[in-house]
Amino acid sequence: MSQQQPLVHGTAPDIAGKDLANPTALLLSAVMMLRHMGLHDHAKKIEKACYDTIESETVRTKDLGGNAKCSEFTNEICRRVRDQD
Repeated sequence: MSQQQPLVHGTAPDIAGKDLANPTALLLSAVMMLRHMGLHDHAKKIEKACYDTIESETVRTKDLGGNAKCSEFTNEICRRVRDQD
């Protein structure tokens, strides 16, 4: 495994290392941390990108009814964050 998978709610050994996990819980936890740190603009951008990606229905992980890999879903969220600048 080239990258470590975030372990937010469990280890999910059946999908470990397969690029299948949904990173939304990790990202929204980071949003809460950013708000706690007073970085509200950064938090708002990430949260909006996350929800907009899910709402668009074009790039979703399997648990959300799509077929995108974790990395594809994350890349789409990152693209949306960059596009807000």
